Amino acid sequence: MTPLRPPVVEVRGLGRRFGHVRALRSVDLVIGEGEVLLLSGPNGAGKSTLLRLLAGLTRPDTGTVRVLERALHGNPQGRSAVGFLSHQTFLYDDLTARENLRFAATLHGIESAEREIARVLEAAGLLQAADTRAGVLSHGLQQRLAIARATLHAPALLLLDEPFSGLDALAADLLRRTIAAECARGRTVVCVTHQPAEIWEIATRIVVLDRGAVVFDAPRPPLLDDFTATYRGLIAA
Repeated sequence: MTPLRPPVVEVRGLGRRFGHVRALRSVDLVIGEGEVLLLSGPNGAGKSTLLRLLAGLTRPDTGTVRVLERALHGNPQGRSAVGFLSHQTFLYDDLTARENLRFAATLHGIESAEREIARVLEAAGLLQAADTRAGVLSHGLQQRLAIARATLHAPALLLLDEPFSGLDALAADLLRRTIAAECARGRTVVCVTHQPAEIWEIATRIVVLDRGAVVFDAPRPPLLDDFTATYRGLIAA
């Protein structure tokens, strides 16, 4: 019998407060290799807080996060397995797309950096824009460049916070293809979105947060309408 592969992410008893506000309440979550988890919920539910905890950018008040069986917080090896795209790209506007990636490669100590840069530029459909300054790229191209940067070091876990925000239909479709290509490479993806339709066909699992707690966790239903009805009932409760 083939042994079960360990989870990519294991969250146990995760809690986080901001003053008197409990942003997360004893969250447990296990995410396996190759899953595409759509994380949904109303404003203030704790989605972005959870994503930042999974990225190692915020420390929990209680509980633990493990990535590839390694503690995430206080452990550079754990954080090196994570790629993170905020709803803001944080690109260097005066650097070209290639230079932004070159700088990221230096930070990650990537060997054969130019080869890896060429790989992610091609995967994101950015070869023709490689020597264009990031500040003059369209918002859609900037988002794809930010994903290329987040995946440059081949992380096992890719975290996306509202990646479709502000994109027109064409740019959103191109971004979906980029994410799908990363999924095909075996990435585990967690995507926060207020609009499940944006990534519905790619998602394999749906998790809903409400008031800092997981209120729904299941494989993606075949029909978005079925989930929408369930979601309304959960949030209304």
